[in-house]
Formats: sequence, structure tokens, C-alpha cells
Amino acid sequence: MLAVIIDWIIGDPRWFPHPVIYMGKLISYLDKTGRKLCKTDDSIRTFGGFIVLVVASLSFIIPFALLWKVQDIPWLYHMINVFILWTTLAAKSLKVEAKKVYYSLKNGDLQDARVKLSYIVGRDTSALDEKEIIRADVETVAENTSDGVIAPLIYAIIGGAPLAMMYKGVNTMDSMLGYMNEKYRYIGFFPAKVDDVFNFIPARITGVLMCLTAFLVKGNIIESLKIMVRDRKNHKSPNCAYPEGAAAGAMRIQLGGTNVYFGEVVYKPTIGDKKQDLNFEHINDSVKLMYSAEILGLIIYAIAVFL
Repeated sequence: MLAVIIDWIIGDPRWFPHPVIYMGKLISYLDKTGRKLCKTDDSIRTFGGFIVLVVASLSFIIPFALLWKVQDIPWLYHMINVFILWTTLAAKSLKVEAKKVYYSLKNGDLQDARVKLSYIVGRDTSALDEKEIIRADVETVAENTSDGVIAPLIYAIIGGAPLAMMYKGVNTMDSMLGYMNEKYRYIGFFPAKVDDVFNFIPARITGVLMCLTAFLVKGNIIESLKIMVRDRKNHKSPNCAYPEGAAAGAMRIQLGGTNVYFGEVVYKPTIGDKKQDLNFEHINDSVKLMYSAEILGLIIYAIAVFL
């Protein structure tokens, strides 16, 4: 809980050498090395599995060893534990980046909104209109409510800081390599599949938490649950449609549809019903749903602990 509060206040300061930066450098190095060593698609796919083993193992072992080393010094143990947990959470940074797009749209600067959006999504933003920008921003907040907030919390509850950091490593691999296009189709196969496994339960819990707090954005809990369940398969990922469906149902908007990733057009089914036209205030609502889902999750956790 202390780690969550620190994340709410501080977020991810730009001056701070975040562990994800070093995870990213390791993944990038292994990616380049694998492409040099492997000459066939099958060998590249196998090397992707090797990347998973290396990154996941190191992400768990390093914080575990650090905490084990100081376990006889309680105050230092707890400080390091909270510090590590804080680095696995991304609620404030997600809010800040999403709101940058919001403010650009509010000021009528469509080009700046495209640029700001490009920092947080994998799709091509250069030709997006206002509603497509809003949709992409809302989808990113909804998906990352699971990936960057609820999932790390769940793994922290189950296995402490080491397991939460291991999840962060898996999720970072997926965000860098898990694209089903020509470049990453083989080396990203295992990173994407392992991430799907790790997010299977957290994504569904996130969706339910968002539905239960739908009233905070003038939505209906039952309607949100119905939309989430109805459209849960309307995504190439087995997990993303749960938080996106919950958000779409709560805000009575439609998400999903065609996007362009690395020059390739990717056709996706829609999620939700278009009862309201997308406007930039829906970005604010998606942030509200993120925080409310996190708070509700913490309340449930606290009740379980104290009972």
C-alpha cells in the first residue's frame, strides 16, 4: 500500500534510473544477438524462448537476492521492498502521459496530440483524426490498467517484490517484441505467449474492478459487465478485451477497429456500443476508472488481510 501511495505522488521521475530501462536494454541486446546468430525462423522463435528465460529469471533473482541479503535488517528490508514494488507500478505515469494527449486536444493542437500519443502506443499515429487519437489513448489506459497497475499488485500480493518484478520483465518483453508482424512474428512468439499467460487472471480481475466502479463515470455496472463478457473475444489478445470492454461499457463508447502497426494494417473487431461519440473528456474518464479499479482492489486486499 505504501508503494502505491508513493506511485500516486511521485510516479516515474525522468531523472530516476528505472529498472525497466535496463530490462529494455537487455531485451534489445538479446534481440539483436538472436538475429545475428539465428538463420531460420524456427531458430529465431527458439531464441525468443531463451530471451524469456533470461529476462524472467534475472528479473526475479536480482530483487530476491537483494532482499535475502538484508533480511536480518528489518528497516532496510522494508525500505528496499517498498522501493522495488514502487518501480513496478505505473498509475501516475500512465495518467500523466494520457493527459498530455488530452491537453493537446483540448488546446486544438491535433499534430501535438499525435506526437504525444506516439510515445505510449505502438500504432502509427501520423494520420489519426481526433476521434482515433482519443480511442487509442483510452484503449492504452484501459489495457495498461491491467498491465501496469492491477497485474503488478496481484503478483506483489502473491510473491512479493521479486514476483512483481518478474512480471514487469515479462510485460516489458511483450511490449518490445510481442508484435505479430513480419519483424517480430518469430522472435516475439514466446514473449507474447508467456505474457498472455501472466495476464490471463489479472486482465479479468481488472475488467471486473472497472465494471464495479463504472458509476464513477456515469456508467452502469450491469451494462458494463454485459459488454465486457459479450466482447471479451473481440481482440487478437486473449486478455486485452476485458479491460477495454469494461471501459467501453462503463463510458458507453465504442473501441477497437483498424490500426496500423509498423506499416502493416491490422483489422480488429469493435468493442462496446457507440451510445456516445468519443470526445477528449473520455480520456479523463478512463483515468478515473484506472484509479478507482486500483483503489477498489486495495480495499478488497485490505479486507482480506485484516479478516
